[in-house]
Amino acid sequence: MSTTFTWKIANLERETATGKVYTVHYTIDASNDTYRSGAYGSIGLEGEVTTPFADLTEEQCVNWVKDSLGEDKVSEIEAALQAQLDEQAAPTKAAGVPW
Repeated sequence: MSTTFTWKIANLERETATGKVYTVHYTIDASNDTYRSGAYGSIGLEGEVTTPFADLTEEQCVNWVKDSLGEDKVSEIEAALQAQLDEQAAPTKAAGVPW
């Protein structure tokens, strides 16, 4: 089964006077044909935002998040979500009683 990772923006925090975005709240959804898992995070941005707030796109903001996290952290997050899907498909632990 192939896993699809979908990065989305849940919310943006900005300064009202300038429109500068300073925090991005994001979600990652991992899914295959049978199972789903997800994660949520927030990241503070540094530097200048040159795109007016009204002109921002979700794709641009997702790129900010991924750039801020770095390639290694993005891979780590996606690997953790993949591990959750793998655990759902072939559980290594269970609970219950035998009667």
